[in-house]
Amino acid sequence: MRRERGVALLTAIILVALATIVAANIAFRSGMTARRTSGAFLFDQAVQFAAGAEAIAAWALREDRKDNQRDDYSEAWARRYGPLELIPGSGIWLEAQLDDAQGRFNVNNLVNAEGVARPEVIEQFKRLLATLGLEPKWATLLADWIDADVEPNGFEGGEDTLYLAQSPAYRAPNAPIVSVSELLALPGFGIERYTKLAPYLSALPPGTPLNVCTAPGIVIDAMTDEREYGLDEERLAKARESGCFPTKAELQAKVPPDQWAILQYQVADRSEYFRLRSFVSIGTTEFALYSLLKREAAGVRPILRTYGTD
Repeated sequence: MRRERGVALLTAIILVALATIVAANIAFRSGMTARRTSGAFLFDQAVQFAAGAEAIAAWALREDRKDNQRDDYSEAWARRYGPLELIPGSGIWLEAQLDDAQGRFNVNNLVNAEGVARPEVIEQFKRLLATLGLEPKWATLLADWIDADVEPNGFEGGEDTLYLAQSPAYRAPNAPIVSVSELLALPGFGIERYTKLAPYLSALPPGTPLNVCTAPGIVIDAMTDEREYGLDEERLAKARESGCFPTKAELQAKVPPDQWAILQYQVADRSEYFRLRSFVSIGTTEFALYSLLKREAAGVRPILRTYGTD
């Protein structure tokens, strides 16, 4: 009798344990499903609010073009939007900032429209790298990464033979890039160099000029082979509070005529491409959207979006 009672007790304990495991699993799955549903709903909400920021930015850029032919950071489109609580008491906040994407060195200009490397632009990029304390060789390597041919550009260049030797192996795209983060694909480049260089770079269509009204001083100096505007960035920012500085005409007066014959097609004082950073907070959930906007005669349209990271 005692043996039978022991077996019954052990069976009951096992059944209770199994029921507890099943109940805990059901509760866990239900909780995770609820969290995923809530996360998806908040993500969809945040995307819509960020789309609203794109619409506001597009309106500001259209209004700016109506009575102005230059683009600089003293204008209304460059002012920070927010942080603003979209619905009072809702805990939904939006913050947005427009930057001039053409105020950075366009790495796709290392090649022309046919995909042929441009030695004069490679030299400009080398000067920018040297100013930041980085090795000039990365300019040639990046040009080979983008150009259309499969032959290395001198002993500093690199094509498929270089990248196939990596682990894992990969190939050079031999096409314009869509994100400056592709610099990290260059063997040995590393995150430290990228963090130092990325704020001065953009990845726009080949042939897109640099806006001298919004470009950092060291980028302008790299283009002109002078050391003037990058020596004191605070002084440059102060000069730009009232408008464009330096203007294209002022830049022309400082460079030799033979150099200007090439440089005049590489610089401008108005822009078509702008970068919008939108940050949405809903309670404890934070969302970031980075949009590349193009201003055209017909309006403004987004041509690239990235979520979470720039």
